Amino acid sequence: MIAETVCAAVSAAGLGVAAITAYRKRFRRAARIAAYALVPIGLVMTGVVAWAADTAFSPAAWAGFGVLGAAWALFATTRAVERRSGGTTRKERKAARSAQREAIAPAASAPSLGQGARPAARPTSAPRAAGSTDSGDDFSDIEAILKKHGI
Repeated sequence: MIAETVCAAVSAAGLGVAAITAYRKRFRRAARIAAYALVPIGLVMTGVVAWAADTAFSPAAWAGFGVLGAAWALFATTRAVERRSGGTTRKERKAARSAQREAIAPAASAPSLGQGARPAARPTSAPRAAGSTDSGDDFSDIEAILKKHGI
């Protein structure tokens, strides 16, 4: 009963502030204040305040919250233990890795960042004339950089 009275007083005070704000020609702000002021009385009228008051003073409700907290703690603990242990044994992870390697086709190329075999060296062509404007000369610097990095 006290909660309903407090909510009604808060709503009345909020509507008073909204009226003063509207008198000062700040209508958008007044409308927003009025909307916030109507929330407590709306909660009282729907019964949410009575339900919350009954829940706050009910030992069975607090026991239910305790049970929910214990369940959450168990979930969190088992998840942490699973992450720490990896969830599987080393043998299972090793078998999965070897199965993954075998799944790749034998003729497939190695990944670009992996430890693959180096490609065979390309045969060099005949030396070019000094005055030729071949497109190969434009990329000679790039080729040198790529060879330096083993690409």
